Amino acid sequence: MDQVAEEVERVKKDFEETYGQTLKHIDSIQNYGKTSRIEIEEAEKKKSLPRLNGSAQDGMNTLQSLQFDLDLLAPQLPSVDDVENAQSLALSWKNQIQSLRLSLRNANLQAKTNMTKAAQQERELLLGGGEESTTRRRNLQTKAGMTSAAESITESLRRTRQLMVQVEVERSGSTLMTVEESTGVLRKAESEYKGHRSLLSRTRSLLSTMQRQDVLDRVILITGLILFSLAVLYVVSKRVGVLKLQRKVIAAVKAGMAAQQQQEIGGRDGIDVAPVNPVVVPELNIPLEHPMHDEL
Repeated sequence: MDQVAEEVERVKKDFEETYGQTLKHIDSIQNYGKTSRIEIEEAEKKKSLPRLNGSAQDGMNTLQSLQFDLDLLAPQLPSVDDVENAQSLALSWKNQIQSLRLSLRNANLQAKTNMTKAAQQERELLLGGGEESTTRRRNLQTKAGMTSAAESITESLRRTRQLMVQVEVERSGSTLMTVEESTGVLRKAESEYKGHRSLLSRTRSLLSTMQRQDVLDRVILITGLILFSLAVLYVVSKRVGVLKLQRKVIAAVKAGMAAQQQQEIGGRDGIDVAPVNPVVVPELNIPLEHPMHDEL
């Protein structure tokens, strides 16, 4: 059995005990004043009508508090059947408390009627005269003073008790408000923590994306640098080969022109000049002033 079920059983037990005591107080109020004052002198010293009413009111307040506790505990029970039974029991308790209030009012009316009848009987006995009447008057005066003193003390104690209960209720209310405020602050802190946690997770994902992007940028940069270097090397190598070919062609053309000039000079002077093999220098129909273009 869990703690909630144990608490419900305790509330049930307390309700039954308090209900029985309250019924006894109501019965005492209803029977108050039925017998003559001479027979119940000592009993009335202990149980006056205001005291009985105060005890009955305290009992009904306790019953109402227990019924309220059961209403709070019912939804916390583990099974649906237990919850329904507890709620129906709380409703039955509410009806019983209402019935007790009605019975208390009827009992007070009956007690008032009884006291009226007893006073009438006592008046008749007092007006009868004799030694018995004188003794009874003296006893009544003494008892009236003692009763009024006892009632004043009882009323003072009741006011003190009500004041203490009120102070305790106010203290409990302030404590409950403090607990509710603390709960609200904790819930707010929890919501802020959840918001910060989501923000941190988003930041972490953004940092991971930036790291991957940084690696990708480095790879692209290195690849582009390598491709650029290869292109530069290719261009340089091609340019160096073209320059070499141009130099060879220019040298060959200059050599052919020099041999032709020597033949012309030898023919004018009658000197046999060894014929030059025209195959040595190929004839290129490229003028000297024609610019050379790079293949690129």
